[in-house]
Amino acid sequence: MASANLSGRAVLDISGDDAEKFLQNLITTDLDTLNEGDLKPGALLSPQGKILFEFLVSRSPQGLVLDTLQTSASDLQKRLTLYKLRAKVEITQRPESVIRVSWHDESGASDTDSGVQDRRFPAALNVRRQYGGETAPTADESQWMALRIVHGVAEAPFDYALGDAFPHDVNLDQISGVSFKKGCFIGQEVVSRMQHRGTARRRILIASGNAALPEPGTVISANGRELGTLGSVVGNAGLALVRIDRVKDAMDAGTPILSGDAVLTLAIAPEHRFTFPVTTEGA
Repeated sequence: MASANLSGRAVLDISGDDAEKFLQNLITTDLDTLNEGDLKPGALLSPQGKILFEFLVSRSPQGLVLDTLQTSASDLQKRLTLYKLRAKVEITQRPESVIRVSWHDESGASDTDSGVQDRRFPAALNVRRQYGGETAPTADESQWMALRIVHGVAEAPFDYALGDAFPHDVNLDQISGVSFKKGCFIGQEVVSRMQHRGTARRRILIASGNAALPEPGTVISANGRELGTLGSVVGNAGLALVRIDRVKDAMDAGTPILSGDAVLTLAIAPEHRFTFPVTTEGA
Protein backbone atom coordinates (compact mmCIF):
# COMPACT_ATOMS: atom_id res chain seq x y z
CA MET A 1 0.00 0.00 0.00
CA ALA A 2 1.18 3.51 -0.87
CA SER A 3 -0.13 6.41 1.17
CA ALA A 4 0.36 10.12 1.76
CA ASN A 5 -0.86 12.91 3.98
CA LEU A 6 -2.40 15.73 1.97
CA SER A 7 -1.68 19.33 2.84
CA GLY A 8 -3.67 22.41 1.93
CA ARG A 9 -7.12 20.76 2.16
CA ALA A 10 -10.20 21.49 4.26
CA VAL A 11 -13.55 19.78 4.83
CA LEU A 12 -17.07 21.26 4.81
CA ASP A 13 -20.08 19.37 6.15
CA ILE A 14 -23.46 20.01 4.49
CA SER A 15 -26.23 18.76 6.76
CA GLY A 16 -29.94 19.27 7.37
CA ASP A 17 -33.25 18.10 5.88
CA ASP A 18 -32.72 19.98 2.60
CA ALA A 19 -28.96 19.35 2.24
CA GLU A 20 -29.07 17.10 -0.81
CA LYS A 21 -31.72 19.03 -2.75
CA PHE A 22 -29.92 22.27 -1.95
CA LEU A 23 -26.54 21.07 -3.22
CA GLN A 24 -27.97 19.17 -6.20
CA ASN A 25 -29.35 22.44 -7.62
CA LEU A 26 -26.02 24.23 -7.35
CA ILE A 27 -23.07 21.98 -8.22
CA THR A 28 -21.97 20.08 -11.32
CA THR A 29 -22.01 16.60 -9.74
CA ASP A 30 -25.16 14.46 -9.96
CA LEU A 31 -25.77 13.47 -6.35
CA ASP A 32 -28.39 10.91 -7.44
CA THR A 33 -25.49 8.78 -8.72
CA LEU A 34 -23.30 9.26 -5.63
CA ASN A 35 -23.27 5.99 -3.71
CA GLU A 36 -22.35 5.49 -0.07
CA GLY A 37 -18.59 5.06 0.22
CA ASP A 38 -17.87 6.87 -3.06
CA LEU A 39 -16.00 10.12 -3.59
CA LYS A 40 -16.65 12.09 -6.79
CA PRO A 41 -15.28 15.38 -8.12
CA GLY A 42 -17.42 18.44 -8.53
CA ALA A 43 -17.41 22.20 -8.88
CA LEU A 44 -19.43 25.30 -8.17
CA LEU A 45 -19.42 27.42 -11.32
CA SER A 46 -19.95 31.05 -12.18
CA PRO A 47 -23.03 31.84 -14.30
CA GLN A 48 -20.59 31.98 -17.23
CA GLY A 49 -19.59 28.35 -16.62
CA LYS A 50 -16.11 28.89 -15.13
CA ILE A 51 -14.96 26.89 -12.09
CA LEU A 52 -15.05 29.11 -9.00
CA PHE A 53 -14.56 26.28 -6.49
CA GLU A 54 -13.54 22.65 -6.95
CA PHE A 55 -14.07 19.85 -4.44
CA LEU A 56 -14.59 16.15 -3.87
CA VAL A 57 -18.03 15.20 -2.59
CA SER A 58 -19.01 12.16 -0.52
CA ARG A 59 -21.74 11.10 1.90
CA SER A 60 -21.72 11.01 5.70
CA PRO A 61 -24.34 9.95 8.25
CA GLN A 62 -25.19 13.64 8.69
CA GLY A 63 -25.43 14.55 4.99
CA LEU A 64 -22.72 15.44 2.48
CA VAL A 65 -19.01 16.22 2.73
CA LEU A 66 -17.01 18.61 0.54
CA ASP A 67 -13.23 18.14 0.51
CA THR A 68 -11.78 21.33 -0.95
CA LEU A 69 -8.79 23.65 -1.02
CA GLN A 70 -8.00 25.13 2.37
CA THR A 71 -7.36 28.53 0.80
CA SER A 72 -10.88 28.71 -0.65
CA ALA A 73 -12.90 26.77 1.96
CA SER A 74 -14.15 29.85 3.82
CA ASP A 75 -15.14 31.57 0.56
CA LEU A 76 -16.95 28.41 -0.57
CA GLN A 77 -18.81 28.30 2.74
CA LYS A 78 -19.84 31.95 2.34
CA ARG A 79 -20.92 31.44 -1.28
CA LEU A 80 -23.07 28.42 -0.41
CA THR A 81 -24.61 30.36 2.49
CA LEU A 82 -25.70 33.06 0.02
CA TYR A 83 -27.77 30.47 -1.83
CA LYS A 84 -29.22 28.96 1.34
CA LEU A 85 -32.19 31.33 1.76
CA ARG A 86 -34.82 29.41 3.78
CA ALA A 87 -33.48 25.93 3.05
CA LYS A 88 -32.98 23.71 6.09
CA VAL A 89 -29.22 23.41 5.63
CA GLU A 90 -26.20 23.82 7.87
CA ILE A 91 -22.77 24.48 6.31
CA THR A 92 -19.87 24.04 8.71
CA GLN A 93 -16.12 23.77 8.33
CA ARG A 94 -14.45 21.02 10.32
CA PRO A 95 -11.57 21.81 12.62
CA GLU A 96 -8.24 21.10 10.96
CA SER A 97 -7.66 17.36 10.75
CA VAL A 98 -5.60 14.80 8.89
CA ILE A 99 -6.57 13.92 5.32
CA ARG A 100 -4.87 10.74 4.20
CA VAL A 101 -4.95 9.07 0.79
CA SER A 102 -3.94 5.47 0.05
CA TRP A 103 -3.89 3.27 -3.05
CA HIS A 104 -2.69 -0.04 -4.43
CA ASP A 105 1.00 -0.19 -5.20
CA GLU A 106 3.07 -3.05 -6.62
CA SER A 107 2.47 -5.12 -3.47
CA GLY A 108 -1.25 -5.20 -4.20
CA ALA A 109 -2.21 -4.22 -0.64
CA SER A 110 -4.44 -1.34 0.41
CA ASP A 111 -6.87 -0.20 3.09
CA THR A 112 -9.90 -1.85 1.51
CA ASP A 113 -12.40 -1.01 4.21
CA SER A 114 -11.41 2.46 5.37
CA GLY A 115 -12.43 5.85 4.03
CA VAL A 116 -14.21 6.60 0.76
CA GLN A 117 -13.16 5.47 -2.71
CA ASP A 118 -11.98 8.17 -5.12
CA ARG A 119 -13.85 7.48 -8.37
CA ARG A 120 -11.57 9.71 -10.43
CA PHE A 121 -9.24 6.71 -10.65
CA PRO A 122 -9.66 3.15 -11.98
CA ALA A 123 -11.44 0.94 -9.47
CA ALA A 124 -8.54 -1.55 -9.44
CA LEU A 125 -6.29 1.07 -7.79
CA ASN A 126 -8.72 1.36 -4.87
CA VAL A 127 -7.71 4.95 -4.20
CA ARG A 128 -9.21 5.82 -0.82
CA ARG A 129 -9.42 8.96 1.27
CA GLN A 130 -9.61 8.95 5.05
CA TYR A 131 -10.55 11.94 7.22
CA GLY A 132 -9.10 12.26 10.69
CA GLY A 133 -7.22 9.50 12.48
CA GLU A 134 -3.50 8.93 12.32
CA THR A 135 -1.11 10.30 9.74
CA ALA A 136 0.24 8.08 6.96
CA PRO A 137 3.43 6.22 7.89
CA THR A 138 5.02 7.12 4.56
CA ALA A 139 3.80 10.62 3.86
CA ASP A 140 5.31 11.44 0.47
CA GLU A 141 2.93 13.78 -1.32
CA SER A 142 5.00 13.63 -4.52
CA GLN A 143 3.89 10.00 -4.93
CA TRP A 144 0.29 11.18 -4.89
CA MET A 145 1.05 13.83 -7.50
CA ALA A 146 2.77 11.21 -9.66
CA LEU A 147 -0.37 9.05 -9.45
CA ARG A 148 -2.53 11.97 -10.53
CA ILE A 149 -0.24 12.62 -13.48
CA VAL A 150 -0.36 9.01 -14.72
CA HIS A 151 -4.17 9.11 -14.78
CA GLY A 152 -4.58 12.69 -16.00
CA VAL A 153 -6.36 13.87 -12.84
CA ALA A 154 -6.05 17.64 -12.57
CA GLU A 155 -6.42 19.71 -9.41
CA ALA A 156 -6.36 23.43 -8.70
CA PRO A 157 -4.17 25.32 -8.06
CA PHE A 158 -1.45 23.03 -9.45
CA ASP A 159 -2.94 22.49 -12.91
CA TYR A 160 -5.29 25.42 -13.47
CA ALA A 161 -6.43 28.63 -11.80
CA LEU A 162 -9.86 28.87 -10.22
CA GLY A 163 -12.04 31.28 -12.17
CA ASP A 164 -10.11 30.61 -15.39
CA ALA A 165 -11.28 27.17 -16.59
CA PHE A 166 -14.42 25.43 -17.76
CA PRO A 167 -15.18 21.91 -16.50
CA HIS A 168 -14.30 20.48 -19.93
CA ASP A 169 -10.88 22.17 -19.81
CA VAL A 170 -9.87 20.09 -16.79
CA ASN A 171 -11.65 16.89 -17.87
CA LEU A 172 -14.43 16.95 -15.27
CA ASP A 173 -16.71 15.59 -17.98
CA GLN A 174 -14.46 12.52 -18.23
CA ILE A 175 -14.53 11.58 -14.53
CA SER A 176 -18.21 12.00 -13.53
CA GLY A 177 -17.57 15.51 -12.27
CA VAL A 178 -20.28 17.18 -14.35
CA SER A 179 -23.71 15.87 -15.29
CA PHE A 180 -25.56 16.67 -18.51
CA LYS A 181 -28.72 14.80 -17.45
CA LYS A 182 -29.63 15.97 -13.96
CA GLY A 183 -31.09 19.34 -14.94
CA CYS A 184 -30.17 22.85 -13.93
CA PHE A 185 -27.19 23.96 -11.87
CA ILE A 186 -25.28 27.22 -11.87
CA GLY A 187 -23.51 27.64 -15.22
CA GLN A 188 -25.29 24.61 -16.68
CA GLU A 189 -26.43 26.31 -19.89
CA VAL A 190 -22.91 27.26 -20.96
CA VAL A 191 -21.40 23.90 -20.06
CA SER A 192 -24.16 21.94 -21.80
CA ARG A 193 -23.73 24.04 -24.94
CA MET A 194 -20.00 23.21 -24.98
CA GLN A 195 -20.86 19.53 -24.63
CA HIS A 196 -23.47 19.36 -27.36
CA ARG A 197 -21.55 21.54 -29.83
CA GLY A 198 -18.22 19.83 -29.12
CA THR A 199 -16.47 23.18 -28.72
CA ALA A 200 -14.06 22.25 -25.90
CA ARG A 201 -10.57 22.96 -27.20
CA ARG A 202 -8.55 23.22 -24.02
CA ARG A 203 -7.84 19.96 -22.20
CA ILE A 204 -5.55 18.48 -19.59
CA LEU A 205 -3.07 16.10 -21.24
CA ILE A 206 -0.24 13.98 -19.86
CA ALA A 207 3.20 15.40 -20.69
CA SER A 208 6.31 13.24 -20.94
CA GLY A 209 9.70 14.91 -21.46
CA ASN A 210 13.07 13.81 -22.78
CA ALA A 211 14.53 15.51 -19.68
CA ALA A 212 13.28 16.77 -16.33
CA LEU A 213 10.37 19.11 -16.92
CA PRO A 214 10.59 22.78 -15.91
CA GLU A 215 8.50 24.28 -13.14
CA PRO A 216 4.70 24.47 -13.26
CA GLY A 217 3.40 27.43 -15.24
CA THR A 218 6.12 27.17 -17.89
CA VAL A 219 4.78 27.83 -21.38
CA ILE A 220 4.40 24.94 -23.83
CA SER A 221 4.97 25.91 -27.46
CA ALA A 222 5.63 24.58 -30.96
CA ASN A 223 7.52 26.63 -33.53
CA GLY A 224 6.97 29.74 -31.42
CA ARG A 225 3.20 29.20 -31.14
CA GLU A 226 1.91 28.91 -27.59
CA LEU A 227 -0.08 25.74 -26.89
CA GLY A 228 -0.63 26.05 -23.13
CA THR A 229 1.20 25.64 -19.83
CA LEU A 230 2.61 22.95 -17.58
CA GLY A 231 0.84 22.06 -14.36
CA SER A 232 1.85 19.38 -11.84
CA VAL A 233 5.39 18.07 -12.45
CA VAL A 234 7.29 15.10 -11.04
CA GLY A 235 10.60 14.45 -12.79
CA ASN A 236 10.08 13.88 -16.52
CA ALA A 237 6.28 13.66 -16.26
CA GLY A 238 3.59 16.24 -15.77
CA LEU A 239 0.15 17.51 -16.65
CA ALA A 240 -0.43 20.17 -19.27
CA LEU A 241 -3.40 22.45 -19.91
CA VAL A 242 -3.25 22.96 -23.67
CA ARG A 243 -5.18 23.77 -26.81
CA ILE A 244 -5.67 20.31 -28.29
CA ASP A 245 -6.31 21.69 -31.79
CA ARG A 246 -2.90 23.38 -31.76
CA VAL A 247 -1.27 20.27 -30.29
CA LYS A 248 -2.78 18.23 -33.14
CA ASP A 249 -1.42 20.71 -35.71
CA ALA A 250 2.08 20.37 -34.24
CA MET A 251 1.86 16.59 -34.11
CA ASP A 252 0.63 16.36 -37.72
CA ALA A 253 3.42 18.67 -38.91
CA GLY A 254 6.09 16.85 -36.91
CA THR A 255 6.95 20.08 -35.10
CA PRO A 256 8.73 19.56 -31.74
CA ILE A 257 6.62 20.54 -28.74
CA LEU A 258 8.77 22.31 -26.16
CA SER A 259 8.61 23.50 -22.57
CA GLY A 260 11.82 25.12 -21.45
CA ASP A 261 14.60 22.88 -22.75
CA ALA A 262 12.49 19.71 -22.66
CA VAL A 263 10.92 18.15 -25.74
CA LEU A 264 7.44 16.91 -24.84
CA THR A 265 5.15 14.12 -25.88
CA LEU A 266 1.53 14.95 -25.06
CA ALA A 267 -1.07 12.21 -24.66
CA ILE A 268 -4.68 11.73 -23.58
CA ALA A 269 -5.05 9.75 -20.33
CA PRO A 270 -5.99 6.13 -21.13
CA GLU A 271 -9.27 6.32 -19.18
CA HIS A 272 -10.49 9.48 -20.94
CA ARG A 273 -12.87 9.35 -23.90
CA PHE A 274 -12.19 12.57 -25.83
CA THR A 275 -9.95 12.61 -28.91
CA PHE A 276 -7.76 15.06 -30.75
CA PRO A 277 -9.72 17.05 -33.35
CA VAL A 278 -9.54 15.84 -36.94
CA THR A 279 -9.28 19.37 -38.33
CA THR A 280 -8.90 22.84 -36.87
CA GLU A 281 -10.99 25.92 -37.51
CA GLY A 282 -8.30 28.51 -37.11
CA ALA A 283 -6.34 29.87 -34.17
